[in-house]
Amino acid sequence: MVMSVLEEMRIRSLGVIDDAVVELSPGFTAVTGETGAGKTMVVTSLALLLGGRADPALVRIGAKAAVVEGRLSLPPGAPAALRAEEAGAELDDGALLVSRTVSAEGRSRAHLGGRSVPVGVLAELADDLVAVHGQTDQQGLLRPARQRGALDRYAGDAVSVPLEKYLAAYRRLRAVATELDELTTRARERAQEADLLRFGLGEIAAVEPVAGEDAELAAEAERLGNAEALASAASVAHAALAGVPEDPEAVDATTLVGAAGRALEAVRAHDPALGALAERMGEISILLADVAGELAGYADDLEADPLRLAAVEERRAALTALTRKYGEDAAAVLAWGETSAARLTELEGDDDRIGELEAEREALRGELSGLAQALTDARTEAAERFAAAVTGELASLAMPHARVSFAISQVEVDPATADGIEVGGRAVAYGPHGADEVELLLAPHPGAPPRPIARGASGGELSRVMLAVEVVFAGSDPVPTYLFDEVDAGVGGKAAVEVGRRLAELAKSAQVVVVTHLPQVAAFADRQLLVEKTNDGTVTRSGVTVLEGEDRVRELSRMLAGQADSSSARAHAEELLAAARGEA
Repeated sequence: MVMSVLEEMRIRSLGVIDDAVVELSPGFTAVTGETGAGKTMVVTSLALLLGGRADPALVRIGAKAAVVEGRLSLPPGAPAALRAEEAGAELDDGALLVSRTVSAEGRSRAHLGGRSVPVGVLAELADDLVAVHGQTDQQGLLRPARQRGALDRYAGDAVSVPLEKYLAAYRRLRAVATELDELTTRARERAQEADLLRFGLGEIAAVEPVAGEDAELAAEAERLGNAEALASAASVAHAALAGVPEDPEAVDATTLVGAAGRALEAVRAHDPALGALAERMGEISILLADVAGELAGYADDLEADPLRLAAVEERRAALTALTRKYGEDAAAVLAWGETSAARLTELEGDDDRIGELEAEREALRGELSGLAQALTDARTEAAERFAAAVTGELASLAMPHARVSFAISQVEVDPATADGIEVGGRAVAYGPHGADEVELLLAPHPGAPPRPIARGASGGELSRVMLAVEVVFAGSDPVPTYLFDEVDAGVGGKAAVEVGRRLAELAKSAQVVVVTHLPQVAAFADRQLLVEKTNDGTVTRSGVTVLEGEDRVRELSRMLAGQADSSSARAHAEELLAAARGEA
């Protein structure tokens, strides 16, 4: 399986480190060196690279800023790769470049794949990439949510199958509860809305508007209001066109055009052009006769009707009252009425809907209660197996009397007032992962009460507990990179060998970086890095070197006896390396 791997880090102006490059192994990398040489700066650098708190005190004295750069190899589709691409980062053939700068004034900047990003994006990547276990910086499994998630993965199908069903029911219950809240808390507003809709629909029903009616009535009102003027104009125009019978001497347009036509007809045979004009005069004569006839009919039919005008204006006033409230014209008023009638039907059906939702809510709560109980049972069984496995690991890590356990509990609520579910005969709070609150506990010695692991052990003990936990969880709760600082504090001899052996076992499924002062641990590493200071007290680029062959034997000898050239120490160092390789 292709894993995400931190291939390299470059550290500049951070603490005692002036400029150094740390090349890491995909498996187990041990970082060694004398006390005060800057080994712990490797842990600090990785924490900064993945969104840790920026402390300006870390900037080397005299430098403007500390810079940590890293190169991550991410397989296609890895969660970290997808999150980086969402942030606009570009990957170079699967490699992601990460950079963090901390100024001496305290300002912090982050870059991901060549793109400036908020520091929070780096912290999000850390959740998928690294678990840090150090004296003062503990991440990963110290978070209760991660403990629950890891336990669920450790339990396998016994939890995942009911959890999938539970989550589906939980989401539906949330949707039902939201709709119920909407319907019940807005009952007054909905009643007011329904009353307004009924009133509006009643007004429209009383008037019974017809689409286009308002425009027709406006035209009729205009005509009736000016009936006398229209009739007079039509009479005058008719007289001008057709004459007045009472005045035979009067000259009219029809007579004049007729005379002109007759004059042209008499000579049209002599010139085609004049013949064409004669035809047009004939057309004019016909058109004048038609217009005169229509004017006569218009004048005869048009009568002033005050009663009809009053009725039209009354109808227009009723329509105007509707268009002022419900739409710009009669058609818009009718459209509002259709929409409002549908909305009123919906509002009037809310009571029935509330009853349906309440019944569904109770059914879903019952379903969730059964599934939550199944989750609790499965987690309890898995927690017992887990506790036994981790406790067995601790016995070989110089903590023979330590006991690890899980506290699986629920928060009780008042069934009369709270929205809870029943688990084990009690009303308890619940969430998307069930009703269980899961916490990892440690009793470091007989008689000590179990306490949360973050408060139940010293720094060195805590690192060993986390090592045991990570070894047990390896495979079920995969994290690409584990970093341990002082995991071997307070141990030696056979216990130190066991620490090294378990780190090597963990490195079979993940990248492991360990800052250590024990040769028994370093001997198990696939790669050993030596951090050395120069004479002026700084760590330069050449101050972090990969140890191989004779150089590695010399460093292990120094770690064993304080003297790199001690013959007995060298023999012991070679023996350690041979033993570690034989077990690998």
